[in-house]
Amino acid sequence: MPARFWHDLAWPEFAALDAARAVALLPIAATEQHGPHLTVSVDTTINEGVVRAAMALIPDEVTLLVLPTQAIGVSVEHGRFPGSLTVSPETAIAAWTEIGASVARAGIRRLLLLNSHGGQPQAAEIVCRRLRIAHRMFAATAMWDRITPLADLIAADERRFGIHAGQMETALMLALAPERVRAEKLRDFANATAGWDGNAQLRAGGAVAFGWQAQDLNPSGAVGNAAAATVGLGAAVLARAAEAVARLVGEIAAVDVETWLTEAPRD
Repeated sequence: MPARFWHDLAWPEFAALDAARAVALLPIAATEQHGPHLTVSVDTTINEGVVRAAMALIPDEVTLLVLPTQAIGVSVEHGRFPGSLTVSPETAIAAWTEIGASVARAGIRRLLLLNSHGGQPQAAEIVCRRLRIAHRMFAATAMWDRITPLADLIAADERRFGIHAGQMETALMLALAPERVRAEKLRDFANATAGWDGNAQLRAGGAVAFGWQAQDLNPSGAVGNAAAATVGLGAAVLARAAEAVARLVGEIAAVDVETWLTEAPRD
C-alpha cells in the first residue's frame, strides 16, 4: 500500500507524486466537552477512526494523502465548560485556508476537509470557496455523519435531537476508545428543544439556524440518549462511515479539475 499520511513522505517524494490526480484530506475536528461521560477528545477520536477505516477501503490506484488532524476547532458554543478549547471562526478560516494553499504549492489541487464537529461547517465552506478562487483547487467539505446512511441504525428522534454526545457518538467511542467512556455516567440527556411543542422546524442543529450554547440544550453539556449506546452500534456506524468517506474520496479523485474549473467569459 502506498504511503497515505502526509507526514510519511520526504520532500522529493512529493515532487514524484502524480499530483494531478491526488486527493489531500484534512481532518478538521475539535477538543471540547462532551458531557460528563465522554472525554474532550470525542470529535478528534472519531474523525481519525473514520479516516483510518476509510483508508483501508480506498484502492491503491487512488493517491490519497491525509494531512495532520486539526484537533482544535470552532467550539465557541462549549466555552462555558472547563476543558473545551476553541479558536474563533476567523482564525480557523485563516488557518485552514493557509494549509490548503500549502497543499496547492505541492501541486495537489483536490482537497477534502472532513469535518466531525457541527459548529464549523460554515467556516469550512468559506475555505473551500477561497481556495477555488485563489488557487483553482477543487476543495470540498463534508461532515462524515451527514454522508453516512443511519436511518436503520438510529431512531429518527435520536438523529433529530441527539446532536451532541448522544447515542451515536457514545457508541463510536465505545468502539474506538472505550477507556474514554465513563460508563457509570451514561444516561438519556434530553434536548430542551424537543419540548418545543408544535415546532416542526425550529430546533438546534436543524435547517433553521439560531444562536445557542450547549448549556441551553442540556445543563450537562450532552444531548441525546447516551444510555442506549452499544459497542455493536458503534462498529456498525464506523463501517458505514468508512464506506461513505471512501466513496467520496473516489468521486473527488475522478473529477476532471481542468474541465470543471472554467473562467468567466470576457467581452
